Amino acid sequence: MTQQTLTMVRPDDWHVHLRDGAVLASVVGATARQFARAIVMPNLKPPVTTVALAQAYRSRIEQAMAEVGVSKEDFTPLMTLYLTDNTTPDEILRAKETGAALAVKLYPAGATTNSDAGVTDLLGRCIPALEAMQRVGMPLLVHGEVTDPFVDVFDREALFIDRVMIPLRKALPALPVVFEHITTKDGAEYVRDAEGPVAATITAQHLLYNRNAIFQGGVRPHYYCLPILKREVHRLALVEAATSDSPRFFLGTDSAPHAKGLKEHACGCAGCYTALHAMELYATAFDRVGKLDKLEAFASLRGPDFYGLPRNQGTITLRREPFAIPQELSFGDESIVPLAAGESLPWSMVDR
Repeated sequence: MTQQTLTMVRPDDWHVHLRDGAVLASVVGATARQFARAIVMPNLKPPVTTVALAQAYRSRIEQAMAEVGVSKEDFTPLMTLYLTDNTTPDEILRAKETGAALAVKLYPAGATTNSDAGVTDLLGRCIPALEAMQRVGMPLLVHGEVTDPFVDVFDREALFIDRVMIPLRKALPALPVVFEHITTKDGAEYVRDAEGPVAATITAQHLLYNRNAIFQGGVRPHYYCLPILKREVHRLALVEAATSDSPRFFLGTDSAPHAKGLKEHACGCAGCYTALHAMELYATAFDRVGKLDKLEAFASLRGPDFYGLPRNQGTITLRREPFAIPQELSFGDESIVPLAAGESLPWSMVDR
């Protein structure tokens, strides 16, 4: 008999963009509805580079939560610092001692949205900060793409492994590293086989779609994200990794809201908005390959285990009933288009 419901430990999102200002209240409730905790990305303008900025950003998130009726007991934003060439060991130690940030995010300069202040020379300029992180066990979260303009956009993740990840792991073998939103067979195999504390997050869009989705019937900007969707062979490798028994792969939506006008634009922004229907998307991906029984470990168990945090006590329930994805949603004074807008998914989250 086809499984009709799935009750599981309440999941966490280990990679989300909540933005800032007026639009924060438009998106934070969607993440809080499904997830008990979320690691919040620091690529604001200006970026969240210090403990003081992380504490201030968390306060703004909590204010937005209150505006939409989400209590601090029901959802916890986990803050991160934005690594720069000038991040100091003292700032890392302050973040650890105060609990102001759980991790530090590496954006290679120019890799994605608001990454212009990112790192230009990781092992040349950032070693003191990275050594401090290794000493205190603070994870480094990496956007794993090289930014050389002569490297094909579809090859940037594979080259990042050779040029950055392997030298980084050799120099700092005990540093916990999360290879964020992996998109390739190369990335999945590297994480699976690497020595030391290494893990990876995988998005729903990279489990469900290959790069054809961007171009079906024309250019579809709401399927454009960075790292970009890849060939089918890579999508299949990600599905295999996510549904495996490896403790190294877990959920990170990389939900990245942009106003509709900035996506449907001559130079459209990168990012897919999935916070609204994240668990429905993931359930669909796991169900398609007959691996619903693996979803709880991927979504709810492996992330807390890697970060050394307790697993959540509550549960969510998904039911096999259609979920109609709206065409648009409110986004401050503008609107936002969720991934796969206007389509229907076979699963709905019905209880928590």
